Amino acid sequence: MKLIVAIVQDQDSHILIDELMQEDYRVTKLASTGGFLKSGNTTLLLGVDDERVEKAIKIIEDNCKTREITTSLLTMTIPGDNYVPYPMEVKVGGANIFILDIEEYVNY
Repeated sequence: MKLIVAIVQDQDSHILIDELMQEDYRVTKLASTGGFLKSGNTTLLLGVDDERVEKAIKIIEDNCKTREITTSLLTMTIPGDNYVPYPMEVKVGGANIFILDIEEYVNY
């Protein structure tokens, strides 16, 4: 058995969870926050039998694509000057997936 930890963007999470549940995966959803843009993320936990890991990864891949957005980050100029917004193209989305071996699973 494996534990899949998938960190996805909030806007991808709802459809992804629906797709995983349609395929009989049990999903635990945790709210999390990203670092660079401080945007909302969702961390999903899935306990998966070894033979179903590849299918779960494929579902995540199909529903969590990277895309580019334009954002205005505040940058500081010379001391004493004002903050100046600087438009910047950044990639968002996709998924970070961690697959961990489970030594023991107990269900009460």
